[in-house]
Amino acid sequence: MNYTSFIVKIIEKPEQSFLNNNIPFTQILAKFYQFRNNPYNTCKLLIWGNLSDNLIKYYQLNDYVIIEGYISRRKSTIKDYNILNEIEISVFKIYPFALNNAV
Repeated sequence: MNYTSFIVKIIEKPEQSFLNNNIPFTQILAKFYQFRNNPYNTCKLLIWGNLSDNLIKYYQLNDYVIIEGYISRRKSTIKDYNILNEIEISVFKIYPFALNNAV
């Protein structure tokens, strides 16, 4: 696993669940920010604890964010995109990102 940072677009409504020890946990789909058409630009974000609460509170569908975390590759569980392997990122830091500065 490697520590990395990316700009991603949230493409699934964040929904929070809880683990056995009442630890907040959020798992959402996101798309890597790219200019070209690439069908394999979807990733799964895993967020725990207070960061999960902040994600639910401040971020919505179609928001762009900068994330930092550990990246790994797993067998896909995403049925909608017909992908064999998926990229999973365990997020440790998240920052807002604006593409358009409309005044």
